[in-house]
Amino acid sequence: MAATAVRYLRSVGAATTAEQPQAPLEALPRPDLRAVRDGERLPVDPGEFRRVLGHFASGVTVVTARDADGPAGFACQSFASLSLDPPLVAFMVARTSTTWPRIARAGAFCVNILGAGQAALCRGFAVSGADKFTGVAYEDAPATGSPLLDSVPAWVDCRVHAVHTGGDHLIVVGRVEALGAAAEGEPLLFHRGVFGRFSR
Repeated sequence: MAATAVRYLRSVGAATTAEQPQAPLEALPRPDLRAVRDGERLPVDPGEFRRVLGHFASGVTVVTARDADGPAGFACQSFASLSLDPPLVAFMVARTSTTWPRIARAGAFCVNILGAGQAALCRGFAVSGADKFTGVAYEDAPATGSPLLDSVPAWVDCRVHAVHTGGDHLIVVGRVEALGAAAEGEPLLFHRGVFGRFSR
């Protein structure tokens, strides 16, 4: 699986961790593996899966990049911090995403963390096929030049560090090159299919 992700990154011209010198790691013992029998599989209805997981409230981001064709971006709620040393973050993107290949080609991205009043901005980046940057003000993020959207309360500027497969999604790990946040601001939250605000 990891080899597949590396081949994909190479095919779009992005750097891979396999090309970077790494300190040798001591291998962990291999776990005992066996095939899952049909009678052991628990059927999970996709609708029920979404309904139950929708109870997990999350923040909302717009992941942006810039390739040879210009700026690209998509709305993303599956974002998380991953490691402090080295500083790593991660986001998940559907394999069917038309924006992901452009981010992979760029080899870098900026995670724009949205604030409570930016639901409309999020909706604009959640649609496919439109020019998502029409009327959207942004500047270049300091380390990668990825679009840093105006008025976001926080941002994280990254280079693609690794890509892992995860079912019908890819797990993208970014190494943080720069980041910043406003002194104040409430987050935009997503819960059970609707946007909300954090109340103290």
